[in-house]
Amino acid sequence: MLSRFFLDRPVFAWVIAIITMAAGLLAIYNLPISQYPPIAPPSISISAFYPGASAETVENSVTQIIEQKMTGFDKMLYLSATSDSAGSSRIELTFAPGTDPDLAWAQVQNKLQLAMANLPEVVQSQGVKVSKSTRNYLMVVGLVSEDGSMDGNDLRDFLQSKLEKVLSRVPGVGEVEIFGSQYAMRVWLNPDKLTDYRMTVQDVITALRSYNVEVSAGQFGGAPAVKGQRLNASIIVQSMLKTPEEFAAVPLRTNPDGSVVRVRDVGRTELGTEAYDIEGFYNGKHSGGLAIRAAAGANALDTADAVRAKMEELKPFFPAGLRVIYPYDTTPFIKVAINEVVKTLFEAILLVFLVMWLFLGNIRATLIPTIAVPVVILGTFAVLGIFGFSINMLTMFAMVLAIGLLVDDAIVVVENVERIMSEEGISPKEATRKSMDQITSALIGIGLVLSAVFGPMAFFGGSTGVIYRQFSITIIAAMLLSVLVALILTPVLCAFLLKPVAAGHEPAENAIFFLRPFFLWFDRTFFRTRDLYMRLVHHSIAHKLRYLFVFVVIVAAMGFLFLRMPTAYLPDEDQGILTVQVMLPANATLEQTKRVMNDIRDHFLEDEKEAVESVFVLSGMSFAGRGQNQGMAFVNLNDWELRDRPDLKVTAIAGRATEKFSRIRSAMVFAFAPPAVIELGTAKGFDFQLLDRGGLGHAELMAARNQLLGMAAQSPVLTKVRPNGLEDVPEYRIDVDWEKAGALGVPITSIHNTISAAFGSAYVNDFIQGGRVKRVYVQADAPYRMLPNDLERLYVRNNAGMMSPFSSFASGYWTSGSPKLERFNGFPSINVLGESAPGRSSGEAMKEMEGFVRKLKQGIGYDWTGLSYQEKMSSSQAPLLYAFSIFVIFLCLAALYESWVIPFSILLALPLGVIGGVIASSMRGLPNDVYFQIGLLTTLGLTTKNAILIVQFAKKEVEKGMGLIEATVQGAKLRFRPILMTSLAFGFGVLPLAVTTGAGAGAQNAIGTGVLGGMVTATVLVVIFSPLFYVLIEKVFGKHYERKAEKTKDENPSED
Repeated sequence: MLSRFFLDRPVFAWVIAIITMAAGLLAIYNLPISQYPPIAPPSISISAFYPGASAETVENSVTQIIEQKMTGFDKMLYLSATSDSAGSSRIELTFAPGTDPDLAWAQVQNKLQLAMANLPEVVQSQGVKVSKSTRNYLMVVGLVSEDGSMDGNDLRDFLQSKLEKVLSRVPGVGEVEIFGSQYAMRVWLNPDKLTDYRMTVQDVITALRSYNVEVSAGQFGGAPAVKGQRLNASIIVQSMLKTPEEFAAVPLRTNPDGSVVRVRDVGRTELGTEAYDIEGFYNGKHSGGLAIRAAAGANALDTADAVRAKMEELKPFFPAGLRVIYPYDTTPFIKVAINEVVKTLFEAILLVFLVMWLFLGNIRATLIPTIAVPVVILGTFAVLGIFGFSINMLTMFAMVLAIGLLVDDAIVVVENVERIMSEEGISPKEATRKSMDQITSALIGIGLVLSAVFGPMAFFGGSTGVIYRQFSITIIAAMLLSVLVALILTPVLCAFLLKPVAAGHEPAENAIFFLRPFFLWFDRTFFRTRDLYMRLVHHSIAHKLRYLFVFVVIVAAMGFLFLRMPTAYLPDEDQGILTVQVMLPANATLEQTKRVMNDIRDHFLEDEKEAVESVFVLSGMSFAGRGQNQGMAFVNLNDWELRDRPDLKVTAIAGRATEKFSRIRSAMVFAFAPPAVIELGTAKGFDFQLLDRGGLGHAELMAARNQLLGMAAQSPVLTKVRPNGLEDVPEYRIDVDWEKAGALGVPITSIHNTISAAFGSAYVNDFIQGGRVKRVYVQADAPYRMLPNDLERLYVRNNAGMMSPFSSFASGYWTSGSPKLERFNGFPSINVLGESAPGRSSGEAMKEMEGFVRKLKQGIGYDWTGLSYQEKMSSSQAPLLYAFSIFVIFLCLAALYESWVIPFSILLALPLGVIGGVIASSMRGLPNDVYFQIGLLTTLGLTTKNAILIVQFAKKEVEKGMGLIEATVQGAKLRFRPILMTSLAFGFGVLPLAVTTGAGAGAQNAIGTGVLGGMVTATVLVVIFSPLFYVLIEKVFGKHYERKAEKTKDENPSED
C-alpha cells in the first residue's frame, strides 16, 4: 500500500529522505560527545574541617552528627564517610542514576541545617560545604617553573590564590582540590625564650590579634555635617600587617624600664605556607597541581575543553617561565575512542557494500541498499537529538551493529525484485510492485521483532539500565527507520535504477564488462552451493531424530559453556593514563616518602621511556588519605599510535611496574589503570567495604581486615588487594592531672591552648599578601617539637603569674590509633580495593571476597560500592532481560502469523545463534559483561530474522495449497541467497569491531566478538534447522489445529 503510493510519487519519497538526512546533520552538529552516558550515580559530598582534631574526635563530634541526620532521602543508594587526623570530615551520599543532582543537593542541604547547631563552634565558623561532584578526578592541572624562579610553595600559592576560584566557576566543574596550600604568615616560636621572658604562646597570639587589625574609625565631615562643611575624608587608624618584618616588630610587652619585648625576641617570622606536608614534582621539577572533579551530569569533554580554554585565556598574565601542564586528563581517550568507532563505522559501510556487490553482481543493484545507509544513520542521529542522548561509545556501537541490520531490509527488497525480473521478465517498476506485495509483511514483521528484542532493555533501572537504554533506543530507531526506507525509498530506487532482465537470465549479466566473468563464476559457484544446501535440507527433514539429537547436544553445550563464562561489568580499556598509589609504614616521614617517589619516577621515565610521556608525583597524600607516609603518581602515556605493541599497553606497563615495585622493602606500591567508567571509582577492579555490623570496635575490625588481606594474598583469583585507607599509627597520649593543675593554679584553657599551638599550629587571624587575604599561624619552631621530651620545654603561667613546667602536672605514654576512620551506611568500615588475577574476571574475584568474609568473626559484614555495586546490579538483571526479550519476540511472532504454534518453530532456532557468541567470546577469554549481553541480544534478533524469512515464505505457499515439505524446501531455496547475503553483510559490518586494536578496543572487541560468532552459527545452523522445525511443528500441531478450527466453524454455521 505504502510502497505503491510512493512508486507513483518518487520525488515525494526523495524529499522525505532529504529532510531526514538534514535533521540528522543538524543533530550531529549539536549533540554532545562523551565516552559513556551519565552512568555514574550522582553523588553529593559534605566537607567539614575541625582544625587540630584527631580522626576519632572528628568522627565523634562532626561525621556522626551529620550522618545521623542524613535520613529519609528518595533514591539514596549508599552513604560513605571518612574522618582523618588532618581534621577533615567528608560524607558522600550516592543516589540512583537519573536522580536530579540539584534536587538531591537541596535535600542534603536542608538535612544538614538540622545538624549544624550540634557541631563544634570552630567547625561552624569554618563553614560546612555541600558540593555535587563525581568521585574521581576529571583532570589534573599543574604548573611548572621552567626557569626555576619559583619553588613548589610559590607554585602552589599561585594555584590557590590566582586559579582555584577562577576554575571553580567554569561551567561543568563541580569541585577543585588543591594539592597543597597557599602562603601563610608563620610565626615560629622558641619555647625556651618564651620561658625566659615569662611569656606563653597565648600572650603572642593575643598581641598579634591586637596589632594585626583593620579599624573602622569613621570620617571627617560624615553626614549629618554642619552647614558649609568643605571636607569629607575617611580616617585610617591602622591596617592589616603585610610583611614578615612588620609581624616581627609587634610589641608583646613593655617593661617598666621602657624596654620592649617584641615577637622577634621570642621567635622568627617568615612567609611560609599553610601546610608543609604535600609536595609535587613533574618529571623531577618542582610543581604545583590541582585536581578537578566534574559536576554530576556534566559533559566531560565540554568541561575539560572549557578548563583548557580558561587556562589559555589566563596564560598571558602568568609570571615569566611558568608553564601549564595536564599530567592527568581522562578526556583525550574519549575523543580518540569515539574517532576509532567512527572509523569502524566507515569500514563497516565499505565492507557491507563489497559483500552486496559480490552477491548482487551489478553496481546499480548494490547502490540501492548503500543509499539507505546514510538516510537511516543520519535519521538515527536526529532521534538521538530528540531523546537528549549524546554521541558516545554505546550509541556509536549501536550504529555499527545497525548498519548490518539496516541494509538487510533493502537487500531483501532488491533481491526479490531481481528474482521476479529474472523469472518473469517484467519491467523493474512492475517487478517492484509485485515484489512489495509479497514481502511487505515480512519486512514489517522483521522490524517489529528486532525492535521487540531490544525494546525491553530500555526499561531497566540502575547504571546498567542507562547503558541498555542508549543502545536499545538507538538500534530500535535505526531498525524502524530502515523498515520505513525499505517501504518508501528502496522501491522507488529499484524502479528507477535497475535495468530490466530478460526471463531466464541472471542480473550478473548486467555487470561491468571486465568484472562480468568473475560475477558469472561467483553465481555458478553459489548455485552449486545452494544445490548442496537443498540436499542437506531434504536430508534433515528425512532424518528428523538424528538432527533433533544434534540440536539437543548444541543446546546442552550452549548452556554448559554459558554458565562457565566468567562475569564482569564493562571491559577494561587502555585510557592512556596510569595511577600509582604508595603506602609507607605508619609514622614514616615525608622525606622517606619522597625517596620512594623518586624511585617510581625514575622507573617510568627511564625503564619505560618508550611508553611514558610524563610522571607527576605527589608526596603526602593519595586516594587513601593524607599523611606523610602516603604518595601517589599520575603517569601519562604516549599517544596510542606510538604504543601499538602489546608490551606497551597500559596493563603490561602496570604489571611490570607492580612487579618491580614489589621489591621495594620500605613501602607498598601499586600501579593500576583507571576503571572503565572514570566516575565510578579511582581504580579498575573491585571496590569492597568491610563493615563492623556487630559493634565489635576498631581493633577487631582491623584484625578482620588483616585476616582478609592474608587470605586474599594466598588466593589465585585475586591480585593487588590493598586497603584504601591508612594503617593505625603510634600516638603519644598526654594525661593531665587536673588536681595537680588546680593546685598549681593553672587554667585548663591555658594548658590546651599551649600544647595545641606549640605542636599543632594556632590560627591567629588574617593578613594581606599579593592583594589577597591569607592566614597567620603561630607554632613552635621545628627543632622544639620533634620528640616527646620537647614537651618538657613548655611552660604555662598560673594565676599568680608564675611559670609552671608542663611536666609538673602532665605525663605521657605511647598508644596507637587510626589517622583515618571510615564509615559506610552508618557502620564503621574499611575500604578494600583489588583486581582479579590475569585470566580471571571481576565476577570471580567478587565471589572469592564474599567467601572470605564468611570465614571472619561473627559481626563482620561486607558491602559493595562504586563499579562493583553496579556490576552486582547488572548480573541480577541479565536473566530477566533475556527472558523478557524472548517473551516479547514470541508475542510479536504470534501476532504476525496469527498462530500460537508457528512462533515456536522460530524460537527453537534461538540457541543456534547464542552458541556461536558464547564459543567466540570464550575462545578469546572474554567475560560475560554488559557488552556481551548486548551482543547476545543482537544475535537473537539476527537468528529470528533468518528464521522468519524461511518460515514466512513456506507458510504463504502452504496457504496457497502447496505440500508442506515442498513449500518449506522451496522457501529455504528462495531465501537462501538473501539470508546468506544479509548475514555476511552483517558479519563484515561487525568484523572491524572484533579485530580493532586501537584506543577503546576493549569495548569494541567485547561486542564485536560475541556478535560475529553468533552471526556465523545463526547463519550456518539456522538455514538447516529452521525448515526442519517448521515442518515438525506444522505436522504435530498444524493439522490438529486446523481440524479443531474446521469443527468450530461446522458447529456454528449461522452465527453471522
